[in-house]
Parts: sequence; C-alpha cells; structure tokens
Amino acid sequence: MFKSLSLKVIIFGFIFTFFSSFGQSYFLGLFNSSIRETLSISHGQFGTIYASATLLSSLLLIWVGKKIDDVNIFKFAIFVTILLSVSCFFFSKISSVILLFFGIFLMRFSGQGMMSHTATTTVSRYFTKSRGKALSVGWFGLSSAEFILPVLIVFLLTITHWQNIWLTISILVLVFLPIASYVLVKNINLDSRETSNEDEFKDENIKQWTRKEVVRDYRFYIVNMNMLAMPWIATGAFIYQSFISNSKGWDQYVFAQSFMSYSILTVVTLLISGFLVDKFTSRRILIYMNLPLLLSVLVIIYLSSPISAFVFLGLIGISNGLANLLGSSIWAEIYGVKHIGSIKALTTALMVFATAFGSALFGVLIDYGFTIEKIAVVSGTYILLSTVLLFFIRKKLNPTKI
Repeated sequence: MFKSLSLKVIIFGFIFTFFSSFGQSYFLGLFNSSIRETLSISHGQFGTIYASATLLSSLLLIWVGKKIDDVNIFKFAIFVTILLSVSCFFFSKISSVILLFFGIFLMRFSGQGMMSHTATTTVSRYFTKSRGKALSVGWFGLSSAEFILPVLIVFLLTITHWQNIWLTISILVLVFLPIASYVLVKNINLDSRETSNEDEFKDENIKQWTRKEVVRDYRFYIVNMNMLAMPWIATGAFIYQSFISNSKGWDQYVFAQSFMSYSILTVVTLLISGFLVDKFTSRRILIYMNLPLLLSVLVIIYLSSPISAFVFLGLIGISNGLANLLGSSIWAEIYGVKHIGSIKALTTALMVFATAFGSALFGVLIDYGFTIEKIAVVSGTYILLSTVLLFFIRKKLNPTKI
C-alpha cells in the first residue's frame, strides 16, 4: 500500500501519537485521585488548575507550532522529544499546587499539543492521494496507547508511587524517541511529498490559504465548533472518571477496562474512515462525526449498569476515531497544504483550549452540585447545536479554485 519512505513517515506518526498519550486527558485523568490525595485538593480545584494550565499551553502552541513549517522535521522532532522528557521529569517532582500547574502546563503543551501536532502535520503534508489512510494508520498509535495504558497504569499505581511512574516515562522518552526519529525522518524535509501527476495538477488549481485568511473565513468557526465537541466533552469525562464511576456505582476498574472498548472502536473507525475519506473526502463525512458522541451522552443520562460504561466509551471511541482523522485532513482539503503547519498549530491550540474548557466546566458544575446526568444534558445540547449549524453549510466546504 505504501512505499518505503511513505511507510517510515506513517510509523513516525504512529510512534509520536502513541507518546502524545502522556499529555492526553485520558492518561492524566488516571492520576487524578492520586494527585488530589497528595495535594489535598478538591475536584473543582483540580479542574481549575488543569484548565488554566491547559489554556496557557494552547496559547503557546499557536506560536511554537507554526515553526514546523520552517524547520527540518527531524530537528523539530528532537526538540519536541527533549521537551516531553523534561516535562515528564518535572511532573514526577510535583509536591505543591504551583508545581502542579506548571507540570500540567508542560505535559499538555509537550504531549497532547506538540507531539500530536508534529505527527499529524508531518503525515498531512507528506501525503496527498493516500492522506486518509495514512492518517488513520498514524492515529493507531494513540489508540494502541489508549488500549494498553489505562489498565497498566491502574495496576502500577497499586504497586508503586505515581511519581515513580512519571520518572520512568521520562527516561523511556529520552532513550527511545531520538533513535526512532533518526531512523524514520532524518531525510524528510518540507519538499518531501507523496506525489502523482494528478495530485500536482490538482494542487496547482487550489488556493493555498494563509492562517490570516483562514481566521477570516466563517466556515472555519462552524467546522471548529464541531471539531471541539469531542475534546471538551471527552476530556471532562476522562478527567472526572472517578466522579462518574462513583455516581454510577461502578467498581474502580470498570472505567479503566472500558477504555478497551474505546480503543478498539477508535481503531476500527480509523481503519474504515481512512478509506472513506480517500474515496468521499472529509467534507462529506464531517456531518456524521459527532452523532456517536451524542448517543454516548444519552447512554450516560439513561443507563447506569457497568456494561453501559463500555457502551459509553465505545461510542466516544467512534467519534474519536472520526475526529482524529478529520481534524487532520479537513483543513488540508479546504485550505491546502502549503501553510498547513501554521493552520494546524491554530486548530491544535483550539483543541487544547477546548480540553481546558471541558475540565473547568465539568469541575465547576460538579462543585455546584450538578449530577453527571445534568452535565450530559449540557453536553448534548452543544453537540446538537453545532451539528445543525454544520448541516446548513455542508455544501460550502469545497476548496477554493484559482
């Protein structure tokens, strides 16, 4: 399916999305109870710290992320790797609320932000004809981590202190990622590209939008409303998984085990949607992206059995698979790839901001006495509104011809 150099780029994307897990909400949420117990803080306090640190990381990402358009990919990958390793080491030393703020800021910026941005921008830029399939395979890295890490971390927390886990992660990142980057993308540069005569002809006839032009396009905001539903709602659920489990009367292992259904359905969705995107385009599939997420909200509202946890996270996994793929490919389709690094730096920053919003909103609502069912109603209302707006502009998402 892919040539040797193309395969290396995909493997690079796979590895970097896997390692982005250490800054993802589902992973940090696994340490929620341990951190709150260590620092003696409430759900709301943790959510406020998490949100404010995440917000700061999203603002920095807008500026730093665009540098990938101007820097050799291998050098950029090494920079991100060192940053992630230092961030993990810092996180292992958290002993106060102030250090927690900076620890979360570093993890969200380096992990969720820069690692995933580096992976998806590299793959999106390199591939044209096979972009959908390439991105879907690359995102398997994160899905694999979501399948393996939750149960592993829950087990490790029973035998060692949470800070020791982070120290080990720091060493693993520093040893493995530089070697992987050297082998896979040492010879990749801005001009390296999967090309065909047909693709080159198409690119010459499509306007290549700059970031300044994109932010003046009303379509950008409506598409983003839909793109951001998954990050803020899923983040709230992941960060406050212990609250959901207690509300529903689930065993402490139920939510962690349910991540397997989340991961499996994410992978299945990525695999299927990769072919669908290459055949039908992201623009035609986008309208269906958040429908499973809406169903997951209904599950939380009406069901309480332990089995419903698997259904809940499974449905989120379907929307997650679609969101991961479409969040990388839709912008290249609409706005071209020449400035895709700069554009994706902005969209990734907005995604990180959305996770900050979700963690803060859930925490505030919990402290104000909202049940998980009432929070689900708020989430469902947002999904419905954003989908309706997208429906009205769905036929206006074609790239601009020149």
